[in-house]
Amino acid sequence: MAKDFRTITVNRKAYHDYHIQEIVEAGIVLKGSEIKSIREGKVNLRDAYAKPENGELWLYNSHIASYDAASYNTHEPTRPRKLLLHKKEIDSLAGKVMQQRLTLVPLKLYIKHGIAKIELGVAKGKRIYDKREAIARREAGREIERALKLKRR
Repeated sequence: MAKDFRTITVNRKAYHDYHIQEIVEAGIVLKGSEIKSIREGKVNLRDAYAKPENGELWLYNSHIASYDAASYNTHEPTRPRKLLLHKKEIDSLAGKVMQQRLTLVPLKLYIKHGIAKIELGVAKGKRIYDKREAIARREAGREIERALKLKRR
């Protein structure tokens, strides 16, 4: 199973900035030089987002670095990329984005059975006080762990 699934990149900023409500797996339409660059791990999803347009789902602001060994016909690093989902899934996600004011954020990019897949999260933005609360909770957990560790000695 380890050979069939390989995580390339995780968007940790998304988990910090958003409340993830639902997760969806989608395929990506790529050029040859893009998949080679992805396999080398030269991908950044930090500022990326997905947006439904004309019955299709598109990924914007994802950066896939140019492949060094590619010939003259290389790809543009930040070009919009089409995401592959069933029509019903696209309609459902589009409805959530439009009516409930949610965002589609890429969470993870991985290769599954030799095919690049992206994990999209249906997300609602966190407020500043939510972020502070999460940081305070994490710090308190660390303090408790330190205290327990010292007590065991």
